[in-house]
Amino acid sequence: MGIINITPDSFSGDGLISNGKVIQAAVRQAELFVRAGADILDLGGESTRPGSTPLNAEEELERVLPVVKALRHADLDTIISIDTYKAKVADAVVRAGADWINDVWALRGDPEMAHVVSHHGVPVILMHNRSKPNSVELDTVLGGQYVGATYQDLLEDVKAELLNSVKIARKAHIEKDRIILDPGLGFGKSVPQNLELINRLPEIKTLGFPVLVGPSRKSFIGHTLDLPPNERVEGTSATVAIGIARGADIVRVHDVEEMVRVARMTDAIIRK
Repeated sequence: MGIINITPDSFSGDGLISNGKVIQAAVRQAELFVRAGADILDLGGESTRPGSTPLNAEEELERVLPVVKALRHADLDTIISIDTYKAKVADAVVRAGADWINDVWALRGDPEMAHVVSHHGVPVILMHNRSKPNSVELDTVLGGQYVGATYQDLLEDVKAELLNSVKIARKAHIEKDRIILDPGLGFGKSVPQNLELINRLPEIKTLGFPVLVGPSRKSFIGHTLDLPPNERVEGTSATVAIGIARGADIVRVHDVEEMVRVARMTDAIIRK
């Protein structure tokens, strides 16, 4: 899954709004990602970096809807996923041709989201999230990280909360085979907790759903290696390889060409 940030304030510095011609830039980036081996494109119009400013649905749609339409017109052979937790946005982008919804609040951010996903019959990614906007520790070089979240038992708590979102989905008649789980690396977890989640990913797999991980360039890599976002490709490579070895089915990344190679090599070793 290749990340296309239609924002001015992405933590990784790849937000396309600052680049001028947004739609053309997004289509060009999408074409490069597909050529490099991306199976899924994940479009986001609102930054979820620690300390970011939330958008209303209308502002988010102004950013993502024209890009969805342009990508569909470009007829790329790929899945288009939209990173949103707003039902109004989800409804509009699916009508415009998006295939998946990637909800960072796992159907808990908008009470209408489960109904919209069910109505359209599209797959949904449910991400675990305990982030608190007012509990952010900022570093000018390494970026922000959420602090303050406490767990009785990290894996058991994450699993239980993901299953609660699965219950919301199933109650709304979202089919089980359309649900994907994401443990939410970086969202309300400390550096050691993020590392533990990757290492213990098989415990998330026991829940019986496909698993997505999104470690790309995140601050837990930066704090571990003492490196800024643009120097985290090797750290991302390690987390992607270990994540796949631990059972991840989808990896969400910025550096598609490099991570496709990492994924293919890892698959060749462990998934003969």
